[in-house]
Amino acid sequence: MTGSVGSPHSAGEAGATEPYAEALLAGVAADMPPIGLEDVPELMSRMDHKYIVTTATMARLAAELGDRFLALRIDGRRQFRYTSTYFDTPCLLTYHQHRQDRRRRFKLRTRTYLDGGGQWLELKLSGGRGSTDKHRIPYDGVPSDTLTDEALDFVRDTLLGELHLIAPETLEPVLATDYKRVTLIDRSGTARLTCDTGLMFRDGQGSAPARGDLVLLESKSVDGKALVDKVLRGLGVRPVSVSKYCLAVAALLEQPANRWQPVLRRYLVHRPSPRHLAPTRVPGAEPGGLLTAAAERRGRLA
Repeated sequence: MTGSVGSPHSAGEAGATEPYAEALLAGVAADMPPIGLEDVPELMSRMDHKYIVTTATMARLAAELGDRFLALRIDGRRQFRYTSTYFDTPCLLTYHQHRQDRRRRFKLRTRTYLDGGGQWLELKLSGGRGSTDKHRIPYDGVPSDTLTDEALDFVRDTLLGELHLIAPETLEPVLATDYKRVTLIDRSGTARLTCDTGLMFRDGQGSAPARGDLVLLESKSVDGKALVDKVLRGLGVRPVSVSKYCLAVAALLEQPANRWQPVLRRYLVHRPSPRHLAPTRVPGAEPGGLLTAAAERRGRLA
């Protein structure tokens, strides 16, 4: 299955605010001792908490963490560009399962590490214990908006074996997200904090940027009781229920999103009506392409 959601950072950047948060995170990472990727423990099964914070709060958090965290460094870099392409059914099954807070649900994406690290096909599973399990396979050399036969077998086998779910018959590319990330690693090896800035949602027909003065944090730990969570509570910051994919669907497509409206209003530079999104010229998103056809099918099914 193939399609296109455009090239990374190809449109909409002019509408974003100045990247204050991105510059701050670069400084935070530079001030922390480094750790190489080979020394970072895997956290494929974990508890996640997400937060949206201002640059001022991020600076206070970094000061509180002090030297108890290390900054991931690869080939001299400490801030990395990511792009992810998400797959869903024509009726956006995985989006609605998340919106309805279904106990067993999944998300499927390709993730490309633009500054090294290759490309992976990732299947994120949510079960009844509130934990997140991530399963992935290397996906280098495959277009990021394509699902090969091997990929589909991986999805079917994993969903059946882990969640006892039958995989949907049709999965197609829906949209993509681009952002920069700094990853901080707890010295204990039981937790990490990802810090995302410059987030952009795009679907080949339009784009929506996040504010440049906010940071999307994700605290990941084996028990959900990381030091970061404790410090943020002390700073008066509470977790938010949010998903990049779900925010992107709500921002770009005409889908119910009441539970995420407060986050959308705060986090995005603006919330354009999907019917009035400015056209975005993106290579591969020409009329007749798979993404366009998928969008037309969703429109007929709405």
